[in-house]
Amino acid sequence: MVNVFAVEMPAYFDHNATTPLCPAAQEAWLKASRDHWHNASSLYREAGFTAQKLDAARERLGDLLGCEAARIVFTSGASESNNALLATRDGLTALSSIEHPSVREAARHWLGCGTVEIPVNEDGVVTLDAVTRVIDASQPALVSVMAANNESGTLQPWREIAELCHRRGIACHTDAAQWLGKLPAQKLGECDYITGSAHKFGGPKGIGFLVLRDENEPLRFLRGGPQEQGRRAGTENCPAIEAMVTALEFITPQLDTIAATQAPLRDAFEQTLSNAMPGLRIIGERAPRLWNTSLLVMPRHDNLKWLTRLSRLGFAISTGSACSSGKEGSSVVVTALGASPDELRRVVRLSGGYQTTAEDWQSLANAFIQVLGELDAGGRPQ
Repeated sequence: MVNVFAVEMPAYFDHNATTPLCPAAQEAWLKASRDHWHNASSLYREAGFTAQKLDAARERLGDLLGCEAARIVFTSGASESNNALLATRDGLTALSSIEHPSVREAARHWLGCGTVEIPVNEDGVVTLDAVTRVIDASQPALVSVMAANNESGTLQPWREIAELCHRRGIACHTDAAQWLGKLPAQKLGECDYITGSAHKFGGPKGIGFLVLRDENEPLRFLRGGPQEQGRRAGTENCPAIEAMVTALEFITPQLDTIAATQAPLRDAFEQTLSNAMPGLRIIGERAPRLWNTSLLVMPRHDNLKWLTRLSRLGFAISTGSACSSGKEGSSVVVTALGASPDELRRVVRLSGGYQTTAEDWQSLANAFIQVLGELDAGGRPQ
């Protein structure tokens, strides 16, 4: 078995966009592809074994999320899950101003004027007061607030928002794509709707899930066969499902240790850059954040110049959400904080992984300082 981490990736700082397939998930995918490749809807014995594996994977995921397995629908990822949820909604939906494009653009398309925005505070966090004001003013049928922001890493009070919504008789949804694999997921099942993607936590691409409010909810968003309790037609991707659940099982016991060891490395990186670059702005610096994420507004120079030069030095970073990159003002978070067009052009995002070392972060800091010198000198390499 090939260990994907045997290939050195110290320069990869874009884990919030996607992660490498972890060895445990890779092994699970290969084993399921070899032993349980049959159509789980067929009636012969081998297909029955595949169906049993599918049911077991659903139960295991339910245990990890703290929800009933019957509420889980397997999908191609969080983007499909978010679209499926919003396309089948009735009534007004309130969503935060920092939602991922797969929520924000899906709501705009499927609901049109049937949405209202929940603002964030100066740290990029949705407060309970803000949610309360929106609920009192608009009486939405659904409130959608992500668990952790994909750009800044700021943690949103999804559990408290869920409690507030339940007291008011309102459904709540959290896009947990960035939370999963970085922080414990056991309490997520308290939300009515949850969406996630395997490739954000070491699983394969093209597989994810939607957790429904009720196991009997009549949600049918892909028509055809009777798969996924009649909600999503099409033969289930059993090997990918097995790999996804295995990836989450692999990382979950390590989360507390990872957070305790990785957060100081990110913080030291930010301190080094702050000392070397007066005027550097760290988005969400004062708020609880994911241990791996740093969203920076550089003191000067276009973010694409930073990205290009760091890439030449062997460092992979981003200018914000990978699903928005290339668009002017691609940082949803910095836009929500009222940034100027000039500031938006200076945004860069760094997101490490659980195996990123102190040396990796320090090398990245040194590279930033080197690039600043080159750009200040008119772009000439030093």
